[in-house]
Amino acid sequence: MGERIGDQSLEEASQAIVGNWMRFERFCWDRKCEIDDPQNWAIVYTHHRDSGLLDLSNASVIRKTLRPFTLGEDSDVVFESHSHWAVGHVDGFSVRVLRDVQPTEAFVAYHQLAQSMAEYSILDEQDYSHREYEATVENIVDAAWKVRDEYDLPDDWQCEVFDWLSDNEPGEVENCDDQGGYPSEASLLSAIEVLGFRQEEVV
Repeated sequence: MGERIGDQSLEEASQAIVGNWMRFERFCWDRKCEIDDPQNWAIVYTHHRDSGLLDLSNASVIRKTLRPFTLGEDSDVVFESHSHWAVGHVDGFSVRVLRDVQPTEAFVAYHQLAQSMAEYSILDEQDYSHREYEATVENIVDAAWKVRDEYDLPDDWQCEVFDWLSDNEPGEVENCDDQGGYPSEASLLSAIEVLGFRQEEVV
């Protein structure tokens, strides 16, 4: 593995990544025929179909940061999604790294993000934390599939269960494999019963 872009200086990074798509194996980039200087561009993949929460969070921040550079007829960034045999698709962006031999503002912006990720993996703590919460709440619904129909649950029951587990059994809602927390059925039953949700009457 070569040195990460974020560990390199701007000049080193621009030289290392420019034209990288030409070194990809078994790869055909259709856009190379649509631009005048494809050799000055690079392709960066940020996430794929099965990515964890961290990659998805960072990809979202990168996308927001680079969006202004996608505007105009001769933009320096184009968001890309390419098919992949193993994960269905990989997503990211193509960026014009050099213009008149100098790094573009778009690449400078990405390089700054890459440097931030090299120092600390999470670009936006609030965004990542929110994704952890949302994923865990969804997992609570999935994990309770055997018992949820046995109780008269309010519309936001999974949020109440999350809050109870977070306060009383925090290990049950800890992020697992970067996919959110996945509590056990026993802990879910404990929360449901303590919260006072009524069991459905058997007719």
